[in-house]
Amino acid sequence: MELIKTKPIELSLKIVMTLILIQTLFFKFTASPESVYIFTKLDAEPFGRISSGIIELIASFLVFYHRTKIYGFLLIFGTMTVALLSHIFVLGIVIMNDGGLLFILGSFCFIVSGYFCFKYKNDFTPFIKPIKKNGL
Repeated sequence: MELIKTKPIELSLKIVMTLILIQTLFFKFTASPESVYIFTKLDAEPFGRISSGIIELIASFLVFYHRTKIYGFLLIFGTMTVALLSHIFVLGIVIMNDGGLLFILGSFCFIVSGYFCFKYKNDFTPFIKPIKKNGL
């Protein structure tokens, strides 16, 4: 697989975003009290906790390869959208006195992945255009 050649600032953003995602995996996969609390409140414990961790793990690797980067960014953007909506409508910004840290980290990943989804949108549209031409 071919690694993506990017500008240093974009590479830094990708690395920070994936480090945030990978760091949170420890808490999801070890059933830390915060993770269990969050997913219990969302009525998705343990399936939601474990499956979101697996999705974030896979996406963290996909973003560094040319052919799969758009799928990784879309996965991250989707999971962060759900996470932020969960914070806003169900959980609240502050979780177990964290000062809103999880919300801030999720917002950062949402913004960065959204930026890259927009930047690499043309990598995804070739798959959509043939469908429109065939009238489907």
